[in-house]
Amino acid sequence: MSFDDEWAGIRSGAREDQAAMQLAHAARVDIDGDGGSVQSGDLRVEQTDLAAVGDAAFKLHTRLGTEGDHAKASTQAAGAAMKAEFALGPALTTVADKWNEQVNTLLDACAHISNHLEYSQKTHAEDEHWIATRFRYEQLDKGFEERAGH
Repeated sequence: MSFDDEWAGIRSGAREDQAAMQLAHAARVDIDGDGGSVQSGDLRVEQTDLAAVGDAAFKLHTRLGTEGDHAKASTQAAGAAMKAEFALGPALTTVADKWNEQVNTLLDACAHISNHLEYSQKTHAEDEHWIATRFRYEQLDKGFEERAGH
């Protein structure tokens, strides 16, 4: 099989995958039907789902902090012990420092997830309410403008 044939097959498969991934319909506000009722789509996230992810991130943060520090201390101790006798000693110390940087990056990410996911559904629900209310008032204003023009 030539490269062009293989590439064409991959592109075709990607188009099919993209079409399959599209949502059947998204949540929308019906502003021209019954004056602003909200119809829900098929994508839903419950507070319990978000809380479970946030809780898992908190547990990972706690465990990673403890075990990450243990690994750093052990590696630094080994590096210090080998420093006088072997060239590997300073390299182990460098590895421990890089390890610590990576662990801290992961700890920050876990903390961010843990702290923010629990509030996501509430925040988005408030945004959705504001948007739906705004559309309702715009429709109401439009109705008054049309009547005033008659």
